[in-house]
Amino acid sequence: MNILVIQGPNLNLIGVKSAAVGERVTIDKINKALRRHVRNRDIDLKILQTHRIDRALTLLHRNRNRADGILLAPMAWSRYEYSLKETLSLINIPVVEIYFDTPFSFGSSADDSIFSEVCIQTVTDHPLRGFITGLDCLLQYLKEHRTN
Repeated sequence: MNILVIQGPNLNLIGVKSAAVGERVTIDKINKALRRHVRNRDIDLKILQTHRIDRALTLLHRNRNRADGILLAPMAWSRYEYSLKETLSLINIPVVEIYFDTPFSFGSSADDSIFSEVCIQTVTDHPLRGFITGLDCLLQYLKEHRTN
């Protein structure tokens, strides 16, 4: 199973937010937790953190025939990036979107998201739990819809 993980603008700076509240959450820790979570399972994660929408779109276009699901942390893109919404709609691959609880929020939330109508689920949680929960939701959805 092939899962794309797209982490939007400034997510590489999650460590700055976490340090402000006395935690040590970093993008590397999130990515390691995701990889550890799928270890010894037939799941391939392709992870991209980018500030540039063209890189995210290129990843989606190039992998649209191989990817089984998408885990998306859109950050600021959730309010205005209609080209990403259109691409997600066109490629028709199940998407779970991830947002963070306060104090980790980047100012965007599920309430602001333009992606909600193209996603199978939205998860709002602590960054480490949110990505794992989102991945589990996506994998469960794929399991249920592959056997039916």
